[in-house]
Amino acid sequence: MARRFRGESHHKVDSKGRVSIPASFRRVLEAGDPNWQSGGNPELVIVYGDHRRKFLECYTMEAIDEVDAKIDALPRGSMERKALQRMFHGQSFPTNVDETGRLVLPAKLRDKIALEGEAFFIAAGDTFQIWKPETYETEEMVKAEQWMADQGDDFDPMQFLDGPGGT
Repeated sequence: MARRFRGESHHKVDSKGRVSIPASFRRVLEAGDPNWQSGGNPELVIVYGDHRRKFLECYTMEAIDEVDAKIDALPRGSMERKALQRMFHGQSFPTNVDETGRLVLPAKLRDKIALEGEAFFIAAGDTFQIWKPETYETEEMVKAEQWMADQGDDFDPMQFLDGPGGT
């Protein structure tokens, strides 16, 4: 099983769009890049998607290969395949970590999520996300907190580890 991204952190974004990646995230990117060699710069794919996505999602090369295999398994010409190809192939940016452990985010990606000054990184298992901190707090956290509140006072999310319905 591949290593997983874990944790969250805030990092400064400079005027050229350079942002340091958390060190633990860099280790996962290295482990998830079959072509990476010690001293090299691991590759990754940043999926930015359409206007509904308010974050950038970063995939290791192994994780994006898994997604590509699932897309390839869909019938050619199907709307499902076309939609996924558009997002994962067209609305994505292949890149690599630079020598100093940073990503250079092009203006197009920074503008898409209104990123300036600071970025919020949060792990999502086999991917990690980059958010404008205020957007994460006002949209994503609000949704998560509301969903938790809707579950009732005795709700424990650990029940999902036992499968659907907590069985």
